[in-house]
Amino acid sequence: MKTLSKTKLFLVILLSIGGSVSAQDLPDTDYHTKIASPAYKDKKGPLILFDEGHGNPVSLKNNYSGFNKLLSDDGYLLTSAKTAVSKNMLSDAKIYVSVNALSNPAIWSLPTSSAYTSDEIKTLNEWVKNGGSLFLVTDHFPCGGSVNLLAQTFGFNIINGYAKRDDRKTEIFSLKTGNLLKSVITQTPGKVIDSIRIWGGTAFVPPQPAQILTTLGSGYTVYLPAKEEDMNWPIVDSVPRISGLGLADGAFMKYGKGRLVIFCDGAGFTAQIEGTKDTKRGFNHPDAHQNVQFLLNLIHWLDKGTVN
Repeated sequence: MKTLSKTKLFLVILLSIGGSVSAQDLPDTDYHTKIASPAYKDKKGPLILFDEGHGNPVSLKNNYSGFNKLLSDDGYLLTSAKTAVSKNMLSDAKIYVSVNALSNPAIWSLPTSSAYTSDEIKTLNEWVKNGGSLFLVTDHFPCGGSVNLLAQTFGFNIINGYAKRDDRKTEIFSLKTGNLLKSVITQTPGKVIDSIRIWGGTAFVPPQPAQILTTLGSGYTVYLPAKEEDMNWPIVDSVPRISGLGLADGAFMKYGKGRLVIFCDGAGFTAQIEGTKDTKRGFNHPDAHQNVQFLLNLIHWLDKGTVN
C-alpha cells in the first residue's frame, strides 16, 4: 500500500495534475466578488450540505472557501456534513454537494472502491427521487471510480480515468467552439454563459434523459491509469486510453421529483492560488470570468428557484 504525503494528497486530488507537484494550493483569500442581486436577500435561503465525510480532500473552510463565500453571499445556508449519509441528515437539506469523494485517500491503485456504502447510495437516490438535489463533482482517477456506483443509480457511467487535451492548451469550454452547449442553465435571461474554464478531470457516459453541459470531443484523450504513476506526464504508451469523442464532463437531469448535476472537475467552482507560483486557479482566474455565474446558475437550477 502506498501512502501519499498530506501536501501531495490535497494538491493532486482536487486539481488535475499535469506533471510534478511541488507546493500546496491555498484558498485565494484576496478574491472577492459582489452579487448584485442575491437569490435570498434575507440570508435565509435553503440549506446546502457539503460532504466532508467521505475522504474528501476539500472543505468549506479551506479549499472550497471560495465556493462557501459565494453561495453564502447569495443567501444560502451552508454546513459541513461529516458523517455517513442518512435520511435524518438530509431531512432539512435542499442540496447535497459531494466534491471529490474518495474511498481511501491513501490508495491510488486499482481496484477503486466506492466512497459511499450501498445504504448511503440508496438513501441519496431515494432522497433525490423524492425532491432533493444532488451536486456531484468528481475528478480524475481515482475520484471518478469512487463515486461511479452512486452515479450509476442515476444512469451515469463515470470513467475512472484522466482526461487531457491532446494539444495541452488551456481548457476553455465555449458556445463558440461547441463544447459548451446551450441549455436552460447556460441561457438564463440576463445570466447567459458563453464560456467557462476547467482544469482537467475525467468524463462520463450520460443517460438519455440527461442534458449535456460540456463535452470533450476528439481533441481529448481519456487515459485509464491503474496506479498513481500512470498519470505522470508524459504518459507512457502502455497506459490504456480512449478518445474523448462522444463523452461528456458536465450534465444535469431531473430525476423523479428531484434534480442532479454531475461535473468532472472541481477546480472551477472555487478560488485558489497554485503554490509558490502564485498562479490563480479557479473562478479567480481571468480565463474563468464566467465560472462564478455558471456556478450560481447551476445552484439556482438545483434549488428549483431562479432557474427553472
